[in-house]
Amino acid sequence: PETAPDGALQLGVAENQMLEDLLVPSLTKFGQAQDFLADCIYYQPTHGRPALREAFCNYLQRTLNLNHKTLDPEGLVLGAGCNAVLENLCISLTEPGDAVMIPTPYYAAFEFDLVARASLQILPVNTFECSGAIIGDEAVPIPVQAYFPTKASLNKTLIQARNNGLTPRVLLISHPNNPLGISYPPSVMKDCIDWCRDNHIHLISDEIYAGSVYVEEEANFVSALELAGPSLGDYVHLVYALSKDFALSGLRVGACYSENMHIRLPMQKLNDLGQISSQTQVLVQEMMTAKDDNGGFWTDSFLQENHKRIRNRNERWQATLDQCGIPYLKANSGLFVWMDFSQFLEPIDPAEDQQESMEKRERTLYLQLMNEYGLLFTPGLSMRNERPGFFRCVFTAASDEEYELSLKRLVHFVNVKKQG
Repeated sequence: PETAPDGALQLGVAENQMLEDLLVPSLTKFGQAQDFLADCIYYQPTHGRPALREAFCNYLQRTLNLNHKTLDPEGLVLGAGCNAVLENLCISLTEPGDAVMIPTPYYAAFEFDLVARASLQILPVNTFECSGAIIGDEAVPIPVQAYFPTKASLNKTLIQARNNGLTPRVLLISHPNNPLGISYPPSVMKDCIDWCRDNHIHLISDEIYAGSVYVEEEANFVSALELAGPSLGDYVHLVYALSKDFALSGLRVGACYSENMHIRLPMQKLNDLGQISSQTQVLVQEMMTAKDDNGGFWTDSFLQENHKRIRNRNERWQATLDQCGIPYLKANSGLFVWMDFSQFLEPIDPAEDQQESMEKRERTLYLQLMNEYGLLFTPGLSMRNERPGFFRCVFTAASDEEYELSLKRLVHFVNVKKQG
């Protein structure tokens, strides 16, 4: 605000800027809780210190509400961020050139994280056609059910891939979903699990936002680990990290859980290149085991307060969208709202190629929002959305002052468009 008052507000990076007042004092306290441990100066177990893996499993047990599943600390690998453990997991499950299926729209960086070194092919799973939802033209809002992967959409993508000489090995599900800001219904996740087992394809449930389900009664979030049964078998895996729910992206703490014994040793060896430092592990262990003033776990009370703050911001953002007449998916999980700005796209040019026209029209609107109105959102086509004009807003990515300004800029944008 001081150096560039007219600059664009960054509402596209999935970070939570609302928690410094809670985190900094607590982390300072946790870091001072004990003297430097002598064994921290030596090599560590490649998959994480035993005490931290046990504490992390206990935390996941509570946060994921695992009532029919007990986690085994030996199945947990702790590495330097979610992208690191996800890459290692996919390397362990695939061969170079194999394919990873991902329902659209999806986190754009998957296309780098799983391609740059793992050499995998990304297969977008388009869901609209097989969803059973009624989908009209660009002027009609798209119902949430249209985004749910079904066995029909998975089968269609699988057949097309095999016809093109590709071998799908993994179905990667973001649950809660980034960028949609929702959790998939348990029936959808169970269908995905069953389909993967039937087709001998590995399901990876990326549940990095599992602790940011802030409207639980609407989200109905159920972890893939709970739905998969007491035994996960070889085909169900989970990745998680502290980057989102705890706003600790700088600590680089990711986790992978699997009960596939064939990849346990490979995962541990690969993680040798991406371990978490011993001191960070000690700090996180202290955080995971700390108690609050009421005798409960500090992590649980922290997440409860975080939910209140996320929910408050989301409700105000969605109320402004309602005021402006902008359709959106009603969010209940994660840090974002999926918005439909297609009414502001330039008219379709029938002389242009359809795909080129989609990209051109959306990019024109994206640049206009950023350069003329100071609003930087993530464009939907960069996340392989099936329609142009959709944007992801990370409403937690701004300070309180920036957030208030973003609401005003959004209203101003709409007012100008409607007057024009």
